[in-house]
Amino acid sequence: MHGQHAQFKHATLPAMSDAMKCEFIEFPSGNGDAIQGYLARPTGQSARGGVVVIHHLPGFDRGSREITRRFAAMGYDAVMPNLYWRQAPQATPDDAAALVRAAGGILDSQLIDDVTGAAALLRSLDTANGKVGVIGYCSGGRQAVLAGCNVHVDAVVDCYGAFVTGTPTDEFPLKVTNLVDQLPNLRAPLLGLFGQDDQFPSPEQVAELSQVLSANGKQHQIHAYPRAGHAFFNVDRDSYRVEAALDGWDRIRDFFAHALGA
Repeated sequence: MHGQHAQFKHATLPAMSDAMKCEFIEFPSGNGDAIQGYLARPTGQSARGGVVVIHHLPGFDRGSREITRRFAAMGYDAVMPNLYWRQAPQATPDDAAALVRAAGGILDSQLIDDVTGAAALLRSLDTANGKVGVIGYCSGGRQAVLAGCNVHVDAVVDCYGAFVTGTPTDEFPLKVTNLVDQLPNLRAPLLGLFGQDDQFPSPEQVAELSQVLSANGKQHQIHAYPRAGHAFFNVDRDSYRVEAALDGWDRIRDFFAHALGA
């Protein structure tokens, strides 16, 4: 499934590197609160783009930190804000996620503040070229789109975010609304990666996303993978689908290389 888009296969890629510095940090959110983050940076001093990683509903966990390091290995400065820091600053990722899930998730306004602060942090680094992308998985996919509609970013990647379109069911654990009314405000090109066997978002909801973006003239690419459901990037789950994940990583690499620069 494809929307309005340019092909990014010929973009110059950042230099790959396994030499990096990774650390837990505290930085100011957009509203001034100090929150925890995980920062991963290549050791070189060349100018480069930045990536804000929005973790999935299970939280600020090992797998999400591995993804953040992967972007550093791809040549970007990358930071993942701990979205649950205010609610459970001393809890384990599992306990923090359980607490936040029971409360219905975090407020959209908080997410916007936290991504605003994370993007400002990346642009303040001495290696910054001024461009920042945002990527999210699961609940973070919806939140990446939310950020793209409200924060100054240069690229947005939505990995199977539920209820960007569509109406949440009564059983859905998060108290969220869809983003249909905000999509006309999307500020950057969007790459969406989805599984055709997923229910949240369903293929119909993914099709609606492409239709709304096309109707508003928003540059986007939508890819829906057969025989893949939710969380097909997650190597620690039975849902992992190697073919879809490998192709998805290639598309993310090319998309960010074009939008954020080498």
